[in-house]
Amino acid sequence: MSDSASRRSRGAAYRWRCCAALALLVLTFVAGCRERSGTEVNIGGTATPGTPGEAMWLSFRQRAEAASGGRFHLRTLIYGQLGSEEQLLSGLRRGRIQYANLSAQVLSTVVPELTLLYAPFLFDSAAQADYVYDRYLTSVFRSLLAEQGIHLVTWYEIGFHDVYAREPLLVPADARGRRFRIASSLNARLFAEAIGADPVLLGFGEIVPSLQTGLVEAGENSVSVYAHTGIAGEAPHLTLTHHALGMSVIVAPRAWWEGLAAEDRRILEQSFPPVTESRRQVRAEMAGDLRAAGALGITVHPLDAAARDAWRRATRGVTQALIEEIGGRSGEVYAAIEAGKAEFARGARDKQESVAPGAAPAGSWSGLCCERGASPDIPTTRAIGALLGKGASRDPRRDGVGAVSAAPALTRSRALPSR
Repeated sequence: MSDSASRRSRGAAYRWRCCAALALLVLTFVAGCRERSGTEVNIGGTATPGTPGEAMWLSFRQRAEAASGGRFHLRTLIYGQLGSEEQLLSGLRRGRIQYANLSAQVLSTVVPELTLLYAPFLFDSAAQADYVYDRYLTSVFRSLLAEQGIHLVTWYEIGFHDVYAREPLLVPADARGRRFRIASSLNARLFAEAIGADPVLLGFGEIVPSLQTGLVEAGENSVSVYAHTGIAGEAPHLTLTHHALGMSVIVAPRAWWEGLAAEDRRILEQSFPPVTESRRQVRAEMAGDLRAAGALGITVHPLDAAARDAWRRATRGVTQALIEEIGGRSGEVYAAIEAGKAEFARGARDKQESVAPGAAPAGSWSGLCCERGASPDIPTTRAIGALLGKGASRDPRRDGVGAVSAAPALTRSRALPSR
């Protein structure tokens, strides 16, 4: 065979192999498309690995995909890949994200009445808050969000907010003139102003460097967010004011949600962990963080009922100011909250006869770590000492305020993952 014929033969063989490879690639692609046919659900969040928030989303994906028999394919972009909460909200409203976990404060840019949920000392205990959210607030805010094209799937608790600082802030007077970090929400500004602090508006990612440089000296957040995002290393004093219940909302675009078949909506609803489970996990994480306060370099300052009441009195005008500035249906929302609290109190009184004297109601922190006579869900000095597994010493500077020096503080260079 001539060289020319040999080259033509090799060329034909090469072209045949290329065509075969291309055909195989196309078949593989088509098969993959068939395998992945169904409804793709983009989930957006800002979870931290190893937290209850991450576990919630991963469990949801596994259960929903299994229950749908392959009709749903959930993309868990839950580690901030899609940006900040503000960007997640924008993507949700444009239909690019089907599920998102957004704080009530961020979502209040759409439904301002959500701001009222962060009014200081709105709830006296976790059990009371659970009752009001489940029986009153869910239906109220499902309606308000639906008007804005958003479906409320369920609530996800962040935890009660406490005050952190570089130096102890044991009573409101200690906060006077202090540079106090606030989020971009009305309730945060009014709270800081009420205790006499100097509000400094900062994004979450700016907190740690601002504490390091002295731009801010204090702020507020839930125990676990404070303990695991680097804040505790720079502001080791934590006063357990428990003044506001931090809450986020699991939401979906209303048009997308209502466009699903009824069976598919049922699958998604039943696959998502119930609010009772998310509450249990978040509260267990908080209790664990308090037990680990020594390892985290945190000095915990519990409050008894009298000391906490000083914070309550200092901020008592904030709720009415919120209602007036928010407007809309905030008055109706507040009335619903008060009605729920009154109903909860009547139920508690009815059950009192069947509860042993001095016993704490089920579902509250009281049964875990509160002294008799203290406010429910607010650990006292002796209780925190027991929770930490060591004695607690009372700070002699303030009556009714305890201080638990958990351990020598961690080095200030310690960095923790951002949430």
